Amino acid sequence: MSGILENIYQEHHRGKRRGGFAMLEKERGALFKKLIGTGKKVLDLGCRDGVITKYFVEGNDVTGADIDSEALKNVQKNFGIEILHFDVQSDDWPIQSESFDVVVAGELLEHLYFPAEIVARIGRILKCRGLFIGSVPNAFALKNRIKYLFAVKNKTPLEDPMHINHFSWRELGDILNRHLTEVKLYSLGNPHFGLTSKFPALLAHSIAFCAKKDAGLIGSNLRK
Repeated sequence: MSGILENIYQEHHRGKRRGGFAMLEKERGALFKKLIGTGKKVLDLGCRDGVITKYFVEGNDVTGADIDSEALKNVQKNFGIEILHFDVQSDDWPIQSESFDVVVAGELLEHLYFPAEIVARIGRILKCRGLFIGSVPNAFALKNRIKYLFAVKNKTPLEDPMHINHFSWRELGDILNRHLTEVKLYSLGNPHFGLTSKFPALLAHSIAFCAKKDAGLIGSNLRK
């Protein structure tokens, strides 16, 4: 199954999501760099060719992971980082528990069948007080809701056939809080003359997040 899925993603990346493309690249990259800092051991899940990885690779020990082996060859060539080729949705992760200071998942959770289970697994591979950082499309932003009302998918998260989950601001927060702690959500894109900061759930184009593995969670819900 993973081989079939890899072929689908490789075809997708050759088409609409060509190399060097990332939604809100500069805004996401700058935020991730700020949140991660330096001196960290970082796992970048779904790194593709490293278009966001490049923002935080300097000063950190970064490992890139992806189902697309072609993309991984490019990220290794461009940045000289370690790579892991595997399907995030598989049960067999080639990663030991409590291995990383930071796990990054930029625009990944919406591609997964059971994102809450993946968040729990990420909690297990994080070191104590480690960070989970990432982003998802704001599927229920006001502009998208209006389009859905008229059964229009064009230029909404529903348009991408690789998106199999769609998150609201509240649902994303609930999933992260279920398995991690100190959850913070950030609005990305669509400034709307300052209104986005007041109504992020309705106006943000994408939702970035940062959550922490707390020592008190070890041995409790992270093992469920």
